[in-house]
Amino acid sequence: MSAKWNELYREKLRTPDELAGMIENHDKICSPTANGTPRIFWHFLAKRIENGELPNLELIMGLNLNAPDICKAEVSSKFYYRDGFTSPVSRRGAQMGLIDPAPIRFSDIPRSNVELRDYNVATFTASPMDKHGWFSVGLNASHSFSSVQRAKQNGKPMKIYLEVNNNHPFIYGHSHVHISEVTGLCEADWPLIPIPTEPPTREDLAIGAYIAEEIPDGACIQLGIGGLPNAVGLNLKDKKDLGGHTEIIVESYKELYECGALTNRKKNFVPDRVVGTLVLGTKELYDWCDHNKIIEIHGVDFACNPYTAAQNDNFITVNAIMECDLSGQCVTDSQDTRQYSGMGGQQDFVQAGWMSKGGKSFLAMPSTFSNKDGTIQSKISPVASGWIGINRWDVHYLVTEYGCVQLKGCSMRERVQKIVSIAHPDFRDWLVSEAKRLHFIDSNSDINIKNMRKEV
Repeated sequence: MSAKWNELYREKLRTPDELAGMIENHDKICSPTANGTPRIFWHFLAKRIENGELPNLELIMGLNLNAPDICKAEVSSKFYYRDGFTSPVSRRGAQMGLIDPAPIRFSDIPRSNVELRDYNVATFTASPMDKHGWFSVGLNASHSFSSVQRAKQNGKPMKIYLEVNNNHPFIYGHSHVHISEVTGLCEADWPLIPIPTEPPTREDLAIGAYIAEEIPDGACIQLGIGGLPNAVGLNLKDKKDLGGHTEIIVESYKELYECGALTNRKKNFVPDRVVGTLVLGTKELYDWCDHNKIIEIHGVDFACNPYTAAQNDNFITVNAIMECDLSGQCVTDSQDTRQYSGMGGQQDFVQAGWMSKGGKSFLAMPSTFSNKDGTIQSKISPVASGWIGINRWDVHYLVTEYGCVQLKGCSMRERVQKIVSIAHPDFRDWLVSEAKRLHFIDSNSDINIKNMRKEV
């Protein structure tokens, strides 16, 4: 390792408490998601906020799993916390109004940060420095890395603070920071947060089978996180020469690679590589990504930009939704008007799948859910009850355990017919009745419910 880079490292090294002390009252900070958030640094920064030292501080952070202290009411009430993707840690604060949800597409955050809001600080968890002075922030490059790059291009470089963690893998791609760019750093040794593989339900497996039928050999796939996308992955193990371009690199990519289904050989854009903007899963997944030349992590400006992602031919995108209505409007991040999660890259990839040559975009969900009292309710409603995440004209394929329907270019009458066909059988008569009452279709329209699928 160069003596020069070692010397710079020592000059910039601080304790976590000292590093948190370098933050100024009017700073605007972007911090990446999940394991990308420096844990010990933010613990000490939360103490300063709670003491009333930083009332004008502004933060944008998404999927906060690693900085619970800033979500406490006595902390979040004393600075401005914009939540780019609400997590189980930040959800209560967001629903109470103490944390401010930001309805924004993942790929739009860097431009918004730099051009509209003048963000000037970025914090990252990073791998140990290599012999050339470089750190990898590849577990979670996300919006923060792209914000740093965009600010640099605009002539307003950001201050960069790193928490160097020996457990952070070194991941290839455009997701590295040089010691010469770093304002200050500290060291920590906490274990990375693992996200266990969520076992798919019977409904998930049925949905996965429908989607797998539509995915040809040689396709490039984008999978979200959770039991449903995992079920799609399980149904793809007999495919050949799949490729990957995604927001989140999840366990399914590792499993598909190990069984030989994912080779990246047929990719026409960034061939031979799986491209993503963050990695989230088990410790085995993190270890698999370490110094693995088939994995590239880039900022959201590249990985989640729909115009970039759509350069992959036969690009198939799969994402979960929470509700849809008879027009095709989809609720993706709320329960009624209560914030639950976030948009993330979903809208980006819905567009990319449609724009790709030979591409397809799938939005999927089970047809029902259970209330607290155990009552079964339909996830397909006459009119959406929450915030709209995906507009009706953007939906390509909609999938439940009762089928897969194509909605692009369809009129309202056609939409009602198709969407009712994939609703739970117990709610189909009600949905048709509501469609007539609301004049979505003519009151004399004949929708043949008898021939629709009734069993999973």
